Amino acid sequence: MTALLQILFDALSLGSLYALAAIGIALIFGVMRLVNFAHGDYISFCVFALLWPSIEATAFVFAGQLPPYLLIPVILTVGACLSMLSEILVFRRFRNANPATMMIASFALGFVIKYTLLMLFSSRPKSIDLWPSLSLPVEIFDARIPLLQVITIVITIVILIALVAFLKRTRFGLEMRAAAENFTMARMLGVRANAVILLAFAISGMLAASIGLILVTQTGTVDIQMGSSVMLVAFIATVIGGLGSLPGAVVAGFLIGGVSVLMQVILPFDIRPFRDAFVYGAVIAVLIWRPNGLFMPRSAKQRV
Repeated sequence: MTALLQILFDALSLGSLYALAAIGIALIFGVMRLVNFAHGDYISFCVFALLWPSIEATAFVFAGQLPPYLLIPVILTVGACLSMLSEILVFRRFRNANPATMMIASFALGFVIKYTLLMLFSSRPKSIDLWPSLSLPVEIFDARIPLLQVITIVITIVILIALVAFLKRTRFGLEMRAAAENFTMARMLGVRANAVILLAFAISGMLAASIGLILVTQTGTVDIQMGSSVMLVAFIATVIGGLGSLPGAVVAGFLIGGVSVLMQVILPFDIRPFRDAFVYGAVIAVLIWRPNGLFMPRSAKQRV
């Protein structure tokens, strides 16, 4: 029973990260039909924001100088501002372009962010001691679970509930859902395009920042590539869930996290290094069975 609880919490914790990242990608795809491959670099940028004072005396944030109740909002604001700035300076110019052009622009933006960080901090991973007390275990039904895993799962649930309430109960949320269904018709009905898109990018950026905080607390290291692997799995989750479907992105994120942990447990020790190959094989099987994803959005159904 204890081992099963540990596996369950591991799966939920990993799935939470993938679900948060997948939501950020699905939000942007819903309103712009853009797969933003710079999302992983948003994660890295927000984490490196913790280290800015080490290279520049005028920087405004440092992990050891601010309490959590100030640090977390500051980093979330950094993520939101970076994401909105990328929309204003880059993606707004490509709104009338085809999706392939926008996707290439997102790759280019990601490289710009990555090499800017490389120029400032070098490629060597750096240690950072952020909230070490969260690594201490807590006892749940005789199973010793790291406190950070519990917090990650709770934070994800809270974010999902808040996002659902926002999308269903607020004017901006309703406008965002309308834009995701049919952006042209939504604009004709008075939806403020710039405001909706900027808000979607802001939420996506804050989700990237929250993932960065969780990752750096888990690993204790800061690496330029740390957002890339999460971005890859999150993109796969959005495809499996159905591009543009927020519920699908969440379900697929948790599904991939669960399968990854399960494979790590059941595979023989010599084969465990090839776990990802088995996971991606399962992804191919799902897409063969459901080419349009588990939850096809209404807009996609209309096109079909």
